[in-house]
Amino acid sequence: MQTRRALLFMPGDDRHKIEKGAALGADAVIMDLEDGVALNRKVEARQQVAAALREVHFHLTERWVRINALHTGWAEEDVQVVVPAHPDGVVLPKVQTAQQVQDISHHLSLVEHKHDWPEGHIRLLAIIETARGVMNLREIVESDPRLDGLIFGAEDLAGDLGATRTTGGAEVAYARGAVVLHAKAYGLQAFDTPFVDLSDMTGLESQTREALYMGYDGKLAIHPRQVALIQKVFTPDADAIRRAQHLIAAHHAQQAAGSGVFELDGRMVDQPMVRAAETVLARARAAGIDVDSV
Repeated sequence: MQTRRALLFMPGDDRHKIEKGAALGADAVIMDLEDGVALNRKVEARQQVAAALREVHFHLTERWVRINALHTGWAEEDVQVVVPAHPDGVVLPKVQTAQQVQDISHHLSLVEHKHDWPEGHIRLLAIIETARGVMNLREIVESDPRLDGLIFGAEDLAGDLGATRTTGGAEVAYARGAVVLHAKAYGLQAFDTPFVDLSDMTGLESQTREALYMGYDGKLAIHPRQVALIQKVFTPDADAIRRAQHLIAAHHAQQAAGSGVFELDGRMVDQPMVRAAETVLARARAAGIDVDSV
């Protein structure tokens, strides 16, 4: 599956910001038609995004569009105007049921059929940001083969709960864990909520590392300055790669000698630790690193 470490949001009605985001080297950009656009600029934003998809060079960056939530009545027109310009995928906010994912997938199929594109060519990401969405995660992850992953939205969820957002995030901890757990149980990617304090890069790094340790594949960015740090955290460095290689090599040697659990550098090593090391190497390869040359 595509490497998606940092997914950068940008307002869909601002061509300058879209062009700037396209040149940053982010794994993915999400041109926003929802919260980032005022109500009286929705029509203009659709046209701007469609034009940007046709005219802007995004290099190797994936091109996503966050449409409006289904309950607003704007989502279908978002798809009709923007998707013919051929984004890589659509981000659906406020997902609460499997039926919502299936409804958008149906509309995408109609566009694909009209343009003779392969069925399922346009991918989907679902944002889980309501209490009902969290409660229906099992049905949502099973909903449609077009679905590539889940995005956790802490800010909207806290509002839906009537909770107060805190630095520690205890109020959304259950949901944050549930999103990544359900995604990984069904072979989907999981993307962590954005860090909203643009002046606190230390806090961003800390929260991004938390997401990495939880099993998330990437994190949303809401400002260009966040992209490089997020992608760095989700990319194993040379020391991490060498440690993983050392552990896997030792495991192979022990297996050949008929030994299962063994001691390495003062620690007991068993199969879960081997799988964790293999995950480190897989992340490095997905980021384009030749691990054999490290």
